[in-house]
Amino acid sequence: MSYTIDRVITGATFDDVEARTRAALADKGFGVLTEIDVQATMKKKIDRDMPRYTILGACNPGMAWQAIGMEPKVGAMLPCNVILREIDGGVEVSAVDPVASMTGIDNDDLHGVAGQVRAMLAEAVFAI
Repeated sequence: MSYTIDRVITGATFDDVEARTRAALADKGFGVLTEIDVQATMKKKIDRDMPRYTILGACNPGMAWQAIGMEPKVGAMLPCNVILREIDGGVEVSAVDPVASMTGIDNDDLHGVAGQVRAMLAEAVFAI
């Protein structure tokens, strides 16, 4: 089982793909709670160069509310990370697969919510 939902975008700049990703997430009810510029962090902390790489911590409040109500410690696995990664020929967008990430939790109701979130993230990724 893959642990991410992936798509490669060609013919667009990194900044354009990032803007399109944020808009697609918003259209599916996700807000971006956190943003990590991995490229800048690696340069600053260990003086290493790498292609652009950004992690967006996305959250759909309604779905998070349901999940936390079913399993209070699930917050350790939130938000849903979406990465944008500069690759040869384009920008790869990868969203965590919540079904894969929740397999360690024995709660069938939570797995149902994870399936709904997976579908919403997949729709967002493929709408970019």
